[in-house]
Amino acid sequence: MMRICDSLSRAGYQVTLVGRNKKNSAPLVKRNYNQYRINCIFERGKQFYAEYNIRLFFYLLFKRIDCICAIDLDTIIPSYYISRFKRVERVIDSHEYFTQQKEVVTRDHIYRFWHKIETRFLPKFSNGYTVSESISNAFKENYKLDHAVIRNLPLSIKPLNKTESHGKKIILYQGAINEARGLEYLIPAMSEADAELHMYGEGNFLQQAKEIVQSNNLQHKVFIHQPLIPEALHMITSKAYIGVNLVENIGLNQYYSLANKFFDLIQHEVPQVTMNFPEYKRINDTFDVALLIDDLEIETIVYALQTLLTDQAMYHRLKENCRKAKVALNWESEEKKLIAFYKDILG
Repeated sequence: MMRICDSLSRAGYQVTLVGRNKKNSAPLVKRNYNQYRINCIFERGKQFYAEYNIRLFFYLLFKRIDCICAIDLDTIIPSYYISRFKRVERVIDSHEYFTQQKEVVTRDHIYRFWHKIETRFLPKFSNGYTVSESISNAFKENYKLDHAVIRNLPLSIKPLNKTESHGKKIILYQGAINEARGLEYLIPAMSEADAELHMYGEGNFLQQAKEIVQSNNLQHKVFIHQPLIPEALHMITSKAYIGVNLVENIGLNQYYSLANKFFDLIQHEVPQVTMNFPEYKRINDTFDVALLIDDLEIETIVYALQTLLTDQAMYHRLKENCRKAKVALNWESEEKKLIAFYKDILG
């Protein structure tokens, strides 16, 4: 969101990014666009979503707006009604195939709730974009929507000089520590890897991840850290030897995923282990930057990690290919599609 808002601001639009204020939210950093956080009494569950949507509606009601962009289904309802009331353009930015997330699709009553919202409101957003061709194609097939594909690519960076921690090679997991990220398989796999696993993030699987570390006696090899601001994470990623981007194949959101960490690792020239899913395979067939795996069996993950840790020829081939791929896979190139999208709507 910071990249999107920054690009639109530099293109001449007056942008306000609205989010929620959590108890452990870091202070806002001054940007070249406006930022506002909504305070809520409830932290999660139905009460939170109801409260947040009501507060968001009334916040937007008294703001001057020419276009409103909802981010996923959890902000689509107030965005739709505000756009109707104020007679302004509306856009949907689908970072996820929301109803196909594991935590949604595996719980019947939750799925029915969000699917009803999707079928009622998503078709009303003819203007939209999403992060992968597979998700865009699904929207086209299900709702006859022609949403653009604007991938979540990072800004170009120059990697820092790598340093190793205590002589150990670092395997990096960055991002939300959530369900369906393969962490219950990755952590035990570290018992066979001659490296340390460093995890940065928080999420709904954080406590379980800590318990898995404890139960496997891996406190000396697996370290879970608080999430970092992008500038600090840049320093950490530059020190990594291998990156991991594991996704459980439950729900089409996972199968169609194209995570930003996949591209972050490419920009930092870090070879990675990721899934043999359509979007990752599409890019890897062109650039050959990752070792793809077909499943999340512990033995499969161990084999992949050990291959990159020991096969120097493969490792350096992937690393060199990252160096070439990063020239094409960066936000400076992708933002041109974003600017063209909004110019077509707003001029």
